[in-house]
This record gives sequence, structure tokens and C-alpha cells, in this order.
Amino acid sequence: MSLWDSLLIPERERDQLRRDVASSRPTHAWLFTGAAGAPHREAAKVFAAALLCEQPDPQNRGCGECKGCVTVMNGSHADFTHFRTEATNISIEEARELVMKAQDRPTVGRWRVILLEDTERMPERTSNVLLKAIEEPPPHTIWLLTAPSPTDVLVTIRSRCRPVQLPVPSEEQVHGYLLSRGVADPLARRAARLAMGDAEEGYRLATDEQAMARREMTTSLILNVRSISSAFSAAEKLTDLAEQDAQAVSAAKDERERAELMALLGIREGERVAPTLRAQVRRLEDQQKRRAKRVASDTLLHSVAQVQTVLRDALTLSLSAQLPLINEHLREPLTAWCERRSPEQLLQDVQAVEITLRRLRTNANARLALEALMSRFVA
Repeated sequence: MSLWDSLLIPERERDQLRRDVASSRPTHAWLFTGAAGAPHREAAKVFAAALLCEQPDPQNRGCGECKGCVTVMNGSHADFTHFRTEATNISIEEARELVMKAQDRPTVGRWRVILLEDTERMPERTSNVLLKAIEEPPPHTIWLLTAPSPTDVLVTIRSRCRPVQLPVPSEEQVHGYLLSRGVADPLARRAARLAMGDAEEGYRLATDEQAMARREMTTSLILNVRSISSAFSAAEKLTDLAEQDAQAVSAAKDERERAELMALLGIREGERVAPTLRAQVRRLEDQQKRRAKRVASDTLLHSVAQVQTVLRDALTLSLSAQLPLINEHLREPLTAWCERRSPEQLLQDVQAVEITLRRLRTNANARLALEALMSRFVA
């Protein structure tokens, strides 16, 4: 299965990207956008891998098996730069470093590819630093930017990029994807419903019993809040579950990427890494450490967003709407819980979760923010 086959994106966008990969002069700048759950980040990375794929036939690029594809996907390709910030904003210094990197000629591949995520976190001054590099890039450099929506990016930047706006995959698409990966029903259907459009998250839930258990524990927390002390306990439990989930995700990715890199370097398990190859291993380890911080932050946000699915289900039951529940396993306790909260209160609760998510994205104290949120649910 090629890297393209793993992407749940519309055929039109897939064909657009594959045509550009196969051309002798690809578009120099792209902007990938999509709401939470949309595979815009994954699509940008697959596109980068395809640009640096070593297949001689342009139509086969993005194979997922050659050294170029594997090293891009694990972040160790010499001509691929993948930047994600842990801060609230991307600084001018960070933007200047990327612009300087863009001037370097490729060393082993056809192009130098720079993937810049979180473009929406660039203030105007930082965007202006990047603007010149995107307006007049070196002929060998390709920029790939990601953001939640085009309007989140300064108009002078997005007007110079080719847009790729991707929708969130439907439950049916994720369900079909899980079936194709060997997950049997009814587990595939259950995981697809809980994944909220994220195919890889659905596969993780379907294949990791502990991840599924943590997901179900997270969504049941607000139903058990009865007092301020239990609210604080729920906030602490949510944080612990998010940390466990983040560690599990990072460990699985780290192990897989290290194994792939060692195989490419010809190093067998248990063998000592030669001095000439240590720099590549260290580069991967540094990237993994930086990613672990981001995974922890993203996982906490995802866990808080899961609380919204419970409130959505509660509103569905409270209003007698004929819609399926996301958290079907909570139908009975949710029904009892709805008797204590009016639809108006539930709508206010949804708004409170949104406010909490915004605070967490701006590096607010997570413990205080979650304690304030959970205190709303005191019976």
C-alpha cells in the first residue's frame, strides 16, 4: 500500500497532488487546511515524501517503501525540514532560520522541502519575514504550510500558495478504512464513531485496548462529579489519562521510527552505531523529544474535546433528537444525568469547554483551567 492509499482525502485533491509530484516543476508553495480531524497535516507530509521519493517512474512516487519516503515520514531526511512550534507564536528568529534553510541546495533529493505547521501562529511581523522567501523562492525549494483554515493565514501569504482544503472524513470513510486494515466489526464501527473523523486515531482505538479504555474513562468523568472535591479529582484524572495516552502514542511512534532508521542504515538490533552514523540517530532522537512535548499538549486538548462529545450526546437525549450517540456506551448514565441539567445549561457547558480549549492553547495553567471546567458539573 502506497502512502497515498492511507490518506482519506477526496479523489480530486489526491489527483491534484499526484500530478504535481510527477511534474518536472512542482508548485513552489502550498497551503494545506482543514478542521480538527481533517488529514491536512498528514496530506502535507505524504506530499513531501512523494516529492522526495526515489522511484524513477514519477507516477509511482509516494511508494512508502524507498529510503526517501521512509526518512521523510520519520523526520530524518537530509532535504526535509519539518517545523512545529511548542510556543503560542512562531518567532521571527524561527522564521528566519527556516528562510535560511530554504536557501540550501538539496543534498540527496530533487528538492528541498520545508513543512511549516501552525502557520496560523505567525504574527504579522513573522509572516512578513516568510513572505519574501515564498514570493521568490530558490528554484529547488518547495514550501508546505498547514493551518486550520485559509482565513487563519495572513492574506499576503495565502495568496502566494496553492490551496488544498480538506474535509473531515465521515464515519463511513473511517469505518471502511478500518475494515481495510483488518479491523473486524463491530469494533471497527465503534472505533470509527469515537474517532471523530481521525482515521489513525480510529485505528489506534481499535487495536489498543488500553487506549480504548482511557477514551471511555475520559468521557465518563463529568458524569461522576458530585462535589467540588470530586470535580478536582476528575480534573486530575483527566490530566493523568491524557499523559498516559501521550506517552503511549510517543513511545509507539519512537520505536517504529527508530527501527525504520536502523534498517535503512543497515544496523541490526543490538549492534553498536558507528560514529559516522550517530549524527543521524541523534537527529531523530532530538526530533522525537521535541515532538513528545507537542504530543502531550495536543493529547490534553483532544481529551478536553472528548468532553464535548458527551455534552453533544446529552443534548441529543435532552432534546429527543433522532441522532446516534457518539458515546453509545454511556447512554444509560447519560439519560440519568440529563435529568439534572437543562438544555440551556448544556449549551452553556459546551461554551465553557470552548473557553477552556482556548485557554489551554494559549498556555494557561492546565490544572486551574480543568478544575474550573469540572466544577461546573457539580450536581
